[in-house]
Amino acid sequence: MPTIVDSSDGDVARAVAARAPGVAETAEAELYRRFAPRVRLYGLRHLRDEDEARDLSQQVMLLAIEKLRGGAIRDADQIASFVLGVSRTMVKDWKRLDWRREKLRASFLSASMVAAPVPDVTLDIDHLERCLARLADRERTVVLLTFYAEKTGSEVGRELRLTEGNVRVIRHRAIERLRTCMTSRERSR
Repeated sequence: MPTIVDSSDGDVARAVAARAPGVAETAEAELYRRFAPRVRLYGLRHLRDEDEARDLSQQVMLLAIEKLRGGAIRDADQIASFVLGVSRTMVKDWKRLDWRREKLRASFLSASMVAAPVPDVTLDIDHLERCLARLADRERTVVLLTFYAEKTGSEVGRELRLTEGNVRVIRHRAIERLRTCMTSRERSR
C-alpha cells in the first residue's frame, strides 16, 4: 500500500481536500515539504531577500492549503501550476506595493524633512549621581521611586503620603533640575 510520501502531487492535493482525519494533516505536511522550498527559491530569485522569500513561501502554502480545504481548486493534478501562479501573483503584488510606497515616500517626504540620526550618547553615570545628590531629599526619593522602583504616581504618593498631583509636580521639577544639571557645561567634580 503506497504512503502519502509515495503519492503524486495530485493525490496529495486530493488528500488535503478530502480532509480525512489523520490523513489530511500528513498530506498538508507533505504538500508543504514538496512545494515550500520551490516557492522560497522563486522568491529569492525575484525578491532578492531571504526573509521575504520565506514570507512568500509561508503565504503561498497557506493559501494553497486553504484553497484545497475549501474545494476551490478544481483540478488537484494541477497543484504545482496553482502554487507557481500564486507565487508569481504575490511577488508581482509585493513589488507593486513597494513601488507605490517608494513613490509616495519620494513625493511626500523630501530629504530635508528627514532628520539626521542622533548619534549614540553615552550617559555619564558619575555626573548623574552628582546631579541626583544636588536634589532635595523628597525630589530625589520621588525620582528614584518613579524610575528605579518603577512605581506609579499614586503608589509613590501613598508611600510618601502625598497626593498624586503633588507627586507629579515634584517629579516634573526634579526632572527639569536633572536635565539642567546634566546638560550644563560646567561639570563640577
